[in-house]
Amino acid sequence: MSVTVVVGGQFGGEGKGKICAHLALAGDVDFMVRCGGPNSGHTVHLGDIRYQLRQVPAGFVNPRTRLLLAAGALIDPRVFLREVELCGLRDSRVGIDGNAGVIEESDVEAEQALALRERLGSTGTGVGSAVSRRVLRDPGFRLAKDVPELRPFTTCVRDELVAAVERGCTIVVEGTQGFGLSLYHASEWPYRTSRDTTAHSFLGEVGLGVREFEVIMAIRTYPIRVGGNSGPLLGEITWEELRRRSGYPFEIAEYTTTTGRLRRVAEFNWDVVEQAVAANAPSCLALHGADYLDYRNKSATSFQQLTSDTLRFIRQLEDRLGVPVRFIGTGPRDDECVDRRAEVHEASASCESSVAACR
Repeated sequence: MSVTVVVGGQFGGEGKGKICAHLALAGDVDFMVRCGGPNSGHTVHLGDIRYQLRQVPAGFVNPRTRLLLAAGALIDPRVFLREVELCGLRDSRVGIDGNAGVIEESDVEAEQALALRERLGSTGTGVGSAVSRRVLRDPGFRLAKDVPELRPFTTCVRDELVAAVERGCTIVVEGTQGFGLSLYHASEWPYRTSRDTTAHSFLGEVGLGVREFEVIMAIRTYPIRVGGNSGPLLGEITWEELRRRSGYPFEIAEYTTTTGRLRRVAEFNWDVVEQAVAANAPSCLALHGADYLDYRNKSATSFQQLTSDTLRFIRQLEDRLGVPVRFIGTGPRDDECVDRRAEVHEASASCESSVAACR
């Protein structure tokens, strides 16, 4: 049995979708379950095709991976059905927990009336409004099992995963957003999202109780935040400055999956990452943006290809945080990744061989 929870250690956009897609392919994951709602998007680059997903788990890249949406998730039926079609999925391949909540058009309108986008940099997708109606037990609040077009997909995610654990299956829980946006633990009020964003909370959304699980925390060399009045971002710089530092030969910029707004970008901040480590107790880190440290890292797939300054930064991360860096993103595509797990296994095998020889 293997249960892995993927979380973000900054303000979202840390590459969780990329690492989930990589795990699905490299680890041949049996189940991938997504939490959260359509206010947070995950991007998957397969070759020249770029998938921007807000509901369907990034594990769709592996045709044998069962895709699930947690009971704690919120579903926009239009977004979900559009992505099912985009990814070529059948209802036998993807399931929604019958107790997942449904976002109505009235939720989007309610957030527009509150000017959440202007005040907080909210995506305005209705998630916060739907959460509040769910908590207040609004009689008009609908569950996924109440929506005719979603009914063919409904299941009990908890039951599926409990049975999967008993069979020894591999499960990945795809968390959303980042620690710096947690409703409970972020440092700046009210610039937060509508839920907690830590590993144990995601397991709670899924309904899976396990004593042993792995946490992969994704972070970036240069953290980003959504555009507009979205809250403090210490050490904020321009994309032009980042291009100058990295040596990129062409203009670089990133836009949000959900709203298409230009993201804000900043220098690495140790404080938020250290707090995220304390809250999530990650087993390892997935560091994205090695190409932003130095363009010479672009598309590297082995640790030895990285520049000496990049290796120094990785060692500093591991020493200061006490967590190993196992994955290193060297560009936006899914194949632009250094997976150090093979290196660790080889070192372990070599050590075991040496011990056996000594005996």
